[in-house]
Amino acid sequence: MAWRHALIIDPAASDDPRTDYASTLRPIDPAAPALSIGELSTQRGDGIFESIGVVDGHPQEVEAHLERLAHSARLCDLPAPNLGQWAQAVAAASAECPPGESVIKLILSRGVEHGPAPTAWVTAATAPDNTAVRRDGVRVVVLDRGFDSGAPARAPWLLLGAKTLSYATNMAAIREARRRGADDAVFVASDGVLLEGPTSSLVLRFGDRFVTPAPGAGILHGTTQLSLFAHLEGRGFETAYETLPASALGEADAAWLVSSVRLAAGITAVDGSPLAYDADVTAELNAYLLSPRD
Repeated sequence: MAWRHALIIDPAASDDPRTDYASTLRPIDPAAPALSIGELSTQRGDGIFESIGVVDGHPQEVEAHLERLAHSARLCDLPAPNLGQWAQAVAAASAECPPGESVIKLILSRGVEHGPAPTAWVTAATAPDNTAVRRDGVRVVVLDRGFDSGAPARAPWLLLGAKTLSYATNMAAIREARRRGADDAVFVASDGVLLEGPTSSLVLRFGDRFVTPAPGAGILHGTTQLSLFAHLEGRGFETAYETLPASALGEADAAWLVSSVRLAAGITAVDGSPLAYDADVTAELNAYLLSPRD
């Protein structure tokens, strides 16, 4: 049965010395109206967000998600979030989560147009059932992102390294993938550099080496990918960040799209051509990702 919970946050300054922010967190009815008509998150997608997987009430990789929230805020010229306050909001939301898998979303918006302060809220909900995709994998198509790999440094206002609410392009890419008979997409820069999925990080395996595209080309640094690399390194595997050509995806011994809620989905085909799928490694990766971890 679907379940939802929501909190409105009265944002505290990043240097607020308090240790208890309970008075700044207000539970609300998730089915009731809560945002102003002038809210810029809905008018312009002018804000940032994070999605945190929760397993049996335990939120995964909270610190990494909060650090990325702060990074996105810097890129978007938003007030620096008070990470202690947001951590307390995550704890409050996760305490309400039922057994099984849930997802917590953190949203920080520029607020109401011409308003005095940003708007912030947290939602928690039952996670989608990803059992089948974790077991059976996904077929992907490679799509041109429309920017070369130097665009993030040359044009930082494109916000390519921020997790913003402006996700229309990402969703359009997934719809295009499905029109082409696939399940998901992998972006490539217009100069042929391999990037990421619309809502996921890309991990490739070459022998005993696990590689992900280097984040300098505007890739959102994945929290799940970071955790997975730490796990793989602990098991003695080599991991690396590399600038990869688009052809590397079809040449890999195995590949995965990884994200906080879907976790590890093995890639079974690229542009209609089969790719080797390692069911045993995929199962092991998901077993790790479903275990409680900070």
